Amino acid sequence: MSGVDFSTASPDQIAAVEPAEFVRIVRRMSDKQVDQVMASPNRGLIIEAIFRRMPGLFRPDRARGVTATTHWSITGRPEGGTDDWTVRLADGTCTCTPGHDGEPTVSLTMAPVDFTKVVTRRGNPTMMFMTGRIKATGDLALARRIAGFFEIPKP
Repeated sequence: MSGVDFSTASPDQIAAVEPAEFVRIVRRMSDKQVDQVMASPNRGLIIEAIFRRMPGLFRPDRARGVTATTHWSITGRPEGGTDDWTVRLADGTCTCTPGHDGEPTVSLTMAPVDFTKVVTRRGNPTMMFMTGRIKATGDLALARRIAGFFEIPKP
């Protein structure tokens, strides 16, 4: 599927976008365009689609021996508040559920633009943390490593 406009796409169209195509589309978007999409009614669908795909992109060989509960908060909801997700890594698996569940090993808070940069590897999470664009509490060593546990498709 080429040329999907995430701000007006249907739930079925968003669900049909393969991970590599998603990365290609988002990497071509300016920060302003990402902000506009994340202010659209499709924001929740897009964030959900990202988290629902994470288990399929998880590389257990890169996370050997890691057991962690991570809380993700994506700020800037149009009506206020955050989109919250829990990502658990244990026994070579990754699971993602909406909301914050359990005691976190690390909590990550970021704006939508920074979130899309992290999940598409368009940005450097360590630099984003050092400049205050990503807030992390808990196991900061894990926070630095977490993006590497996933195989981000080449666009």
